[in-house]
Amino acid sequence: MSAYQALVVAAIVVTGMAAGVLYAFSAFVMAGISEQPASAAAATMQAINRHAQRWRLGLLLLATLAVPAATALAAVVGVEPGRGWAVAGAAVTVAGVLGVTAVGNVPLNERLARAAEPVEMWGRFVRPWLAWNHLRTAAGALACGLFAIALHASGG
Repeated sequence: MSAYQALVVAAIVVTGMAAGVLYAFSAFVMAGISEQPASAAAATMQAINRHAQRWRLGLLLLATLAVPAATALAAVVGVEPGRGWAVAGAAVTVAGVLGVTAVGNVPLNERLARAAEPVEMWGRFVRPWLAWNHLRTAAGALACGLFAIALHASGG
């Protein structure tokens, strides 16, 4: 296995992990939270967001930026077959997973955290938050697939 192929495998792993975490929220975590009274739902989401700011998620997000970026750089400077797929995977990861998180989910999380009336804010929070989360989940899955195609194209 070449160094480039090892980077592509690492990109598959980190984008797959990110997509899986995000999928869990879209598929059942938010549904379970939303079954609670609005006061409990808002408080639970605020607690989750406080925990999300700790090192474990930060490490995954850093890897989700660094590994695809390194893979794209290796693809651009190398001559691997199918390298365009790796570049596309990195672009989808940065824009669709990290970018959507930064412009969609994080601002909503911050508004909920600062809300004078979290219960009232919850009603305006959950639908747009889920819409953004569905988008970044799909982007993570797409990026993972693009990296898999890049690996296959490189003979891996």
